[in-house]
Amino acid sequence: MTHVEDELNSQPEVWTRAAAEATGLGGVLPTPGERVAVVGCGTSYFMAQAFAALREGSGQGETDAFAASEFPHGRTYDRVIALTRSGTTTEVLDLLGQLKGRTRTTAITADPHTPVMATADEVVVLDYADERSVVQTRFATTALTLLRAHLGLHTDEAVADARTALTGELPEGLVQCTQFTFLGRGWTVGLANEAGLKMREASLSWTEAYPAMEYRHGPISITTSGTATWMFGEAPEGLAEQVRSTGGLWVEGSLDPLAELVRAQRLAVAVAAARDLDPDQPRHLTRSVILAP
Repeated sequence: MTHVEDELNSQPEVWTRAAAEATGLGGVLPTPGERVAVVGCGTSYFMAQAFAALREGSGQGETDAFAASEFPHGRTYDRVIALTRSGTTTEVLDLLGQLKGRTRTTAITADPHTPVMATADEVVVLDYADERSVVQTRFATTALTLLRAHLGLHTDEAVADARTALTGELPEGLVQCTQFTFLGRGWTVGLANEAGLKMREASLSWTEAYPAMEYRHGPISITTSGTATWMFGEAPEGLAEQVRSTGGLWVEGSLDPLAELVRAQRLAVAVAAARDLDPDQPRHLTRSVILAP
């Protein structure tokens, strides 16, 4: 078993632990009414997108998400949350350093022995969700579970659905597809983006991701026999039928959307295996992007 398989299989247990811990983090995570920005790089940026949409959509305050390198310094926030598994990513550390003394910052990380511990004002350590694989799975979903629980939006059903995602069969013919498109709405747009990234990293697949209503505005033109379109959450009316009419494979998101991401992680590993690739060591990638001064 690869490291990434072992790590993605552990998600129901680590989600449960993170959700329980969220109740004691009231002073570290955003309070209702705060104006918040959430930043990250790669996978963490997509989790930031999901959390920002969840928080603002639940009426708890204006919340934006940015790639750490694209943070708008002309805006004012009550708090900036940085998601960083490694605690060493250059863009995140640089941003936290620039915000020091001006804006309250909270980092969520997996490693308590990294520079982010001193760079952020407050730190949440999810060391039990750390990973050996370069490809992120459980840290990202555990951080988002912590944040969902903090908002009061986590349920036991999500954990149960994650177990189903790990044991159920993938749709017939999905692994053999040559192109994959992931769709989301609201907070699940970030999850769709992350599913696409997992497929690219682990299996070198051609993948795309869009807000679901945007799919008809051009991207559906590539859909045909041998392609797959996977919906995270409830699909827009008529879209499933339109995709099926092209000859493409439609994958309905029937589980909690975060559990659907677990299914997509499994797909990435399965496609990697079918192509004789090592999903723990994706091409041209390292665990953390550390840039020379």
